[in-house]
Amino acid sequence: MVLKILGVVLVIWVAFSLLGAVFQFLTWALVIGAVVFVGAAGYSAVKARNRRSLGR
Repeated sequence: MVLKILGVVLVIWVAFSLLGAVFQFLTWALVIGAVVFVGAAGYSAVKARNRRSLGR
């Protein structure tokens, strides 16, 4: 009986560890994606402004 309880606790602990790792990865992926998106938007805005000022 004690081994079953320890087994269940171990499975729950491993599941929470995996979920924590996945959420940590998703957090960093979200930060990197936001930085890339803001950079691309800024680059396209500067590029569009330069085209307008040149009369194209």
